[in-house]
Amino acid sequence: MSIPVVTVGPAQEAVVGGLESLHGPVTVVRRCSELSELMAACQSGLAMAAVVAEGSEELTATLVDRLGAVGVSILALTDDPAEAYRLHSIGVVAADPGIEPSTLAAKIAEAVGRERIGGRLGSGHDMGFADPGAELLQLPTTGPAEEGPGGAGRVFAVWGPIGSPGRTVLAVNIAAELAAEGQSVILVDADSYGASVSAVLGLLDESAGLAQACRLADQGLLDVTALKVAAIPVFTNSGSFRVLTGTTRADRWTELRAAALSMVLERAKEVADVVVVDTGFCLESDEELSFDTLAPRRNAAALRSLEMADVVFAVGAADAIGVPRLVRGLAELEAAVPHASPRVVLNKVKREAVGPSPKRQLEEAWQRYGPGMGIDAYLPADPVACDAALLSGSVLLEVAPESALRIAIAKLVCAPVQQKRISLGRSTRAFRLLKR
Repeated sequence: MSIPVVTVGPAQEAVVGGLESLHGPVTVVRRCSELSELMAACQSGLAMAAVVAEGSEELTATLVDRLGAVGVSILALTDDPAEAYRLHSIGVVAADPGIEPSTLAAKIAEAVGRERIGGRLGSGHDMGFADPGAELLQLPTTGPAEEGPGGAGRVFAVWGPIGSPGRTVLAVNIAAELAAEGQSVILVDADSYGASVSAVLGLLDESAGLAQACRLADQGLLDVTALKVAAIPVFTNSGSFRVLTGTTRADRWTELRAAALSMVLERAKEVADVVVVDTGFCLESDEELSFDTLAPRRNAAALRSLEMADVVFAVGAADAIGVPRLVRGLAELEAAVPHASPRVVLNKVKREAVGPSPKRQLEEAWQRYGPGMGIDAYLPADPVACDAALLSGSVLLEVAPESALRIAIAKLVCAPVQQKRISLGRSTRAFRLLKR
């Protein structure tokens, strides 16, 4: 079977001539004068591969992802090692401009075969554009394969249904507790509807660190140093962590493309032991809202974060409104991200909203109406401690270390040694009070 190929670049004549002279594995079906023409040709289903003979600097991760959505592999010609490394990082096969036509044809066939067998179309990730039938390219982010595997860090995603179940408060305090335990942590605000991590922590920075990191990742320029520059350090009395702040306005959601966010999270895993992601609430498929099947997806940031998460904390408010919302939301989560196994967290547990013995009543209601999974944690309501933390732009660990809410969050995420340390600290303080 011959592979249809489109080419672009003023220096494409030698490439086209060499490929056509083979009369074999590839067929040049169109010669394009610019990249936009090549994009249109690929999206029409004309080709299975594209050869960029010149102008590879215009290629971005989003553009590569967009072509990957329609099953097109990209090969670019460059003799610059730095550019070849950048192209590799965004999923483009790079080759020398003087490559033999037969070798070039073999590279094209290899790239197309890899995609058809188990590459982009077999990645299992949700597409970054509004196309229900396509899959997103699983991008390499650490350079050539011989340089070693990706980062060993884990991704914790904090998600919850619409309303105010306490996603951001939980995410911020999870990051603080893990940092206090001695782990390196990066907190990512990926809420494309109402980013608020910077406000909770009292950060005045308006640069939108996550958007900055995504722009660099889209260009294939995001390295560890650049990521650390984009992530703001936050210091507490027990440790420190870094924060990639969210977009400053809701209409900037288009800057959080799925392909770029994937690369940001992969790079963050190289820097930190744990990456905590505060996600948006909405899991709706945007193809139901748009006639343009390749339009960016507003919910791609939340979906991609959940897909890449090692642990998903599904948080809901423990009241007559929040619990039914969480039950419905978990069904939506299972449909959108089938492999996710969320840890259910009921937040703001209080007698006034549930009745006497709130934990028992919530357990009974959950067993009767819940989706068949257990509740992993009950976080008590503590508005006084939360208000004090918000007023000071701090975390519960600093302003209310003895808060029942803070202790419950620590027990939810910390290792047994840290939980033992918390328990011993409380016992020591109680002993001192008794001695008085």
